[in-house]
Amino acid sequence: MLLSGIAGVTFLKHFFWKVPNGCEPYPHRSPKLVPFFKATCVYFVLWLPTSSPSWFSALIKCLPIFCLWVFLLAHGINFLVAHRSASRILAGLIFSAVGDAFLIWQEQGYFIHGLLMFAITHILYSSAFGMKPLDLKAGLLMGLVSSSCYAFLYSYLSGPFTYLVAVYIALIGFMGWRAVAGMQLCNDLWTWTKLSACIGAMLFMVSDLTIAVNKFCFPVPYSRVIIMATYYAAQMLIALSAVESRDEEDFRKRN
Repeated sequence: MLLSGIAGVTFLKHFFWKVPNGCEPYPHRSPKLVPFFKATCVYFVLWLPTSSPSWFSALIKCLPIFCLWVFLLAHGINFLVAHRSASRILAGLIFSAVGDAFLIWQEQGYFIHGLLMFAITHILYSSAFGMKPLDLKAGLLMGLVSSSCYAFLYSYLSGPFTYLVAVYIALIGFMGWRAVAGMQLCNDLWTWTKLSACIGAMLFMVSDLTIAVNKFCFPVPYSRVIIMATYYAAQMLIALSAVESRDEEDFRKRN
């Protein structure tokens, strides 16, 4: 079980390290992501029990996200100020880390707090991805997917979760829409930045859906591995989308 999570991290590491030179801009970012990969491996190797929440387990869980903070900050404050999308993604990562910490103590009543932090994260990511192009077809598709997920979960929900989960699914569905809309596959205008954001958003949705099914519906086999592997990969890809936009602009200018 643990090996599957580590294998996923290793695959992502080698994928981004060995992208051909013609497929810029990812290869030169790989060394800067080494701390993230190491922190993620530490999480899967230690595999601290969720039944005994502690500040140490919270630190280990949040450490890969902290590394993504550093990854973005390493590009300079001027870069973050000049690129509002990057600064919003950084803010989203900050709220994500707080949400991760709350979820360590979810059985002690902090699940809703974590839900709120990640709801804010999705709003920030949606803002970072922007509203252009609109792509109503992608919006309709994501609306159908989100509605189907909520319809599946609805009978298992009770109390405030009936409404909170609906709002959360709407927010993450909207975020997914904005990420997919940016791809512009039909017009052959996609970039590595847009692809990274799109895959990251989809993985985030898979991670959160697994959390919901496992918590409200029925136990999902290997749920923790699935949740954390897709979550860390999603955050890394979204962080990459923030810093690569500038490099793609420079690459287009050179060519």
